[in-house]
Amino acid sequence: MNYNHSLFKEFIVLNQSQNFNIYNVSIDLPPHITSEGLWADYNHGGGKSPLQSPFTILQLQIVTIFFITQCCHFLLKSLGVPYFISSALAGILLGPTIKSDTLNKYKQLLFPFGSEDTLQLISAFGYTFYLFLNYVQMDYSMITRTGKRAWAIALSSLVPICLGFAFYVECYPFIHKAVGEKEINSMPTVFISHSICSFPVIASLLTELEILNSEIGRLTLSSALVLDITGTAVTGIATSMVVSSNKGLEAYIINVGGLIALFVIILTIGRPLMKLVVRHTQQGRPVKKIFIYIIVFLVIIFGLMETELVQPFFGGAVMLGLAVPEGPPLGSELVKQLQLFSTWFLMPLFVTSCIMKVDLDLWNMNKNLVMIIFGLIIMVTLVKILLCVGICQFCSMPIIDSICIALILSCKGVVDICAYILLYDAKRYTSGEVSIMVISGLILATISKIGVKSLYDPSRKYAGYQKRNILYLKPNTELRVVACVHKPCHIVPVRNSLDLFSPTPTNPLVVDVLHLMELIGRTSPIFISHRNQQMSVGSSHHNFSGEIIVTFSLYEHEYAGAATVNAYTAISPFTFMHDDICYLAMDKVASFIILPFHLRWRDDGTVESDNNNIRTLNIKVMEKAPCSIGILVNRGSCTSISSSYVVAMIFLGGSDDREALCLAKRSAKELNNHLFVYRLVGPDSETTNWDSMLDAEVLRGVQGTYGRLENVTFEQITIDDPSQITSFLNDVVTKFDYIIVGRRHGVKSPITSAMVNWTEFPELGVIGDLLASPDMETKASILVVQQQQMPTKW
Repeated sequence: MNYNHSLFKEFIVLNQSQNFNIYNVSIDLPPHITSEGLWADYNHGGGKSPLQSPFTILQLQIVTIFFITQCCHFLLKSLGVPYFISSALAGILLGPTIKSDTLNKYKQLLFPFGSEDTLQLISAFGYTFYLFLNYVQMDYSMITRTGKRAWAIALSSLVPICLGFAFYVECYPFIHKAVGEKEINSMPTVFISHSICSFPVIASLLTELEILNSEIGRLTLSSALVLDITGTAVTGIATSMVVSSNKGLEAYIINVGGLIALFVIILTIGRPLMKLVVRHTQQGRPVKKIFIYIIVFLVIIFGLMETELVQPFFGGAVMLGLAVPEGPPLGSELVKQLQLFSTWFLMPLFVTSCIMKVDLDLWNMNKNLVMIIFGLIIMVTLVKILLCVGICQFCSMPIIDSICIALILSCKGVVDICAYILLYDAKRYTSGEVSIMVISGLILATISKIGVKSLYDPSRKYAGYQKRNILYLKPNTELRVVACVHKPCHIVPVRNSLDLFSPTPTNPLVVDVLHLMELIGRTSPIFISHRNQQMSVGSSHHNFSGEIIVTFSLYEHEYAGAATVNAYTAISPFTFMHDDICYLAMDKVASFIILPFHLRWRDDGTVESDNNNIRTLNIKVMEKAPCSIGILVNRGSCTSISSSYVVAMIFLGGSDDREALCLAKRSAKELNNHLFVYRLVGPDSETTNWDSMLDAEVLRGVQGTYGRLENVTFEQITIDDPSQITSFLNDVVTKFDYIIVGRRHGVKSPITSAMVNWTEFPELGVIGDLLASPDMETKASILVVQQQQMPTKW
């Protein structure tokens, strides 16, 4: 090796073996961390060149790794390949796997001898804090609330381990003869590591697949938590026992006892102190920065203590992460401060630097070793998958869901790959053994994600063929509504909108109120039923929705015998929140969902706040909901409870307008309410097509065909020009408390076609968008209705 390709002054090889080399190196003091720049005269004592300066080399390495990683991810992301695979490919390209004299020359320039240690050390902090944040977001108390299915699936992993040990013992002479003394000792690690799974890996996969709060997502997350907690505890104690076995009884007691004592101290002292910090933090306010700095400092201190107990450095981060109370304000603030730098900047560097350490070229390895380890991995993985599918089938789960759960729990990821490399660094296993396990991990990670993405569509269960809307609701049957609330300002408007359904003992109303909260600082989604305070797996014991429960309980008492209210809280990421809404609507056989609009107005009619997350959520629900939907736009009139309302319904035609008219007619059943129905028609409106005939039939009830209603007024207005619609709306909007319109999704009309391209909020339709415009001076609340989207097969 040329000294010019080294960061050291000189180095001498003391010991050279097949897997490890030991060097004696010397450096200049003080070391030259930075270069003198591009223009220094290096030939006449101008200092070291940039390619021999550690900081300059580190910068070049980071830029190169990220460039290769992003190029690989750009090519592979359309196939559904996980992001960390791209980081691993960068390690393969820059490591010893690809053997090319031309490429090796540039590798030596980019990675001179000694520079890999700097990159590894800095990126290792990213891996440490990555694990720390994952365990911060883990609610380990959910183990006590995990259902029988999750426990059965988790415990089934013991079977492949037992089968692997049986195979290992039975075939020991054959394996020993085929691979040798040193390699045979790694076999237990192979089948144990492929029988269990890592919680951070499973949580990351579910997040990437956007099924974190789906039924199989919750089940696999619970099973992974059980496996991870038990596996981490057993591995930590076993490591201490194995390492201490050759050092005598005293070392054994110190290491194992010290590990247990440290864990107990963290949980009994550290966690109560952190809870004290949470209690002294004002609601809605972030935790003081000093506490964040202290926790980061403790992560490093406990890491150093773990190394003294012959544990990996990141073991302290795992213990401390379990002690941090998940969720806001402490857990969420730690995630906010550390996640970007550790997870998205340092972690990819760590994966790449780990892969660069091993040669993944299988052709130059012992063929017997390759076949035996791969055979053992295939056997253990197949047994695990079959067991998991069998348990899910015994629990009457669909076969596709069963296969997906098995694939997810068989997935390997960053934690597994890095664990294999750390075993190699500890000189426990040879490069060949670790290379095979790394390759198998990369293959399983890719197959798992692509397989689940191809097989499982969480929205398919919502696409039923049963009509769940108000139009086709049978007379004198209960109407079930799911009402969603995000913020306190939504409570009264949503509660008042329920008065439009005019519940009576003969036409009862069942309302399932869903309080939606964003998941911050924890991994496991939460779903709580407040009627019995039943909490799903992953929930905490805090009551997040007291004000909502009180408000809607009063509504239930007001309509005693006519209305029933059930309150729920769902805490999940905004990306997956639509699944909570759609699943509840499907489970409760709801006919209607009420969604608050994403804009909030001031009293003077100007926009106060705009939440784009809520808008995106509303659009997703409108695309996938199993029933009809109404978006409630509160312009300020319904901030207090009233006993009567003046309601307008603007009818142009189409399925959405017919659904909206049926809702408006229900409001007229309360005699204190007054309903005005305006039918807007063009000068050349068709009356012979099927849609027009359906429109005419549903309008008969308000036109007086079956008898005149005292509190219903019908008026037909001819529109000759689209501009007349705006004039008409300006004339009538100030007269009403509520205006109900249909979205008219996919319906083309001559009187509105010219205005379609000018709509700011397509989810409201043309008329709804006009009414929600800040230019429209009104205090009326607008309810935009979309009828259930039936599959084309219907």
